[in-house]
Amino acid sequence: MLTTVREQLGQALFRRVAGPDGPANRARIHGTPGPRWFAQDRPIRTVHGDASMFIGGLSALLLQSLHPLAMAAVAGHSGFRGDPWGRLQRTSTFLAVTTYGPAADAQRAVDHVRDIHDHIRGTTAEGVPYHAADPHLLTWVHIAETDSFLRAHERYGAHRLEPAAYDAYVADTARVAEALGVTDPPRDRRELSERLAAYRPELRATPEARSTARYLLLRPPIPLAVRPFYGGLAANAVALLPPWARGMLWLPRLPLVESVAVRPTGQVLTRTIRWAMNPPTRAPHPSD
Repeated sequence: MLTTVREQLGQALFRRVAGPDGPANRARIHGTPGPRWFAQDRPIRTVHGDASMFIGGLSALLLQSLHPLAMAAVAGHSGFRGDPWGRLQRTSTFLAVTTYGPAADAQRAVDHVRDIHDHIRGTTAEGVPYHAADPHLLTWVHIAETDSFLRAHERYGAHRLEPAAYDAYVADTARVAEALGVTDPPRDRRELSERLAAYRPELRATPEARSTARYLLLRPPIPLAVRPFYGGLAANAVALLPPWARGMLWLPRLPLVESVAVRPTGQVLTRTIRWAMNPPTRAPHPSD
């Protein structure tokens, strides 16, 4: 009975994250022979393969929304409200292909994203032009994502890394960022922190950013039955944000509640996801 529940939960989570083509994509990504961008022992494989990514990804969306140009591009072109699960599935597939897939497939995935970025341009409500292929804007999206994934793994990862390995993780993500068009991405945690600080003067919570936060945290497009589960992930995604980012988004900080209730809930939820999505290997049966 427990095995059945585990399989059903794991399959449901995988379908949500990977989409209808998930099984075929997974087989191709992991089963196709050939060189990869990252060797088996690289930290990026550890971080991106952990259940902490569920929290890190949501936190990254909130953080990225604080750049007015990035938020305008998302609001005007991504369709994340009309098809939020499709956007999640495309993002998760891109991360899987570039992290684990054959080098040729990783390059094709990057080329596809660059082609999309080339066509995303417009003007904000204040009349400021933006272009998704702008290296400065790409850098913000990259560092906000990298920092969020790193923070999530450091707090909720099954196998925490040594400081040097987290530096190596930042260097690994730089490989993908450069392929996407980022100029001189950070290559260790110190550089990552410095680059985030350098963007602070450009950041603010536009009405679109606060609307996105309300949508992601209060009105997610999920069935009522799983909203308590999602709510736990969302609360931990908020707790993961830098204090200044939470202040911009008008998200309250309650240290006692977070230490007593929110973080322990995050640990339980990530362990549950990990348990469901990584079933033990079945021993061969004599009839096999």
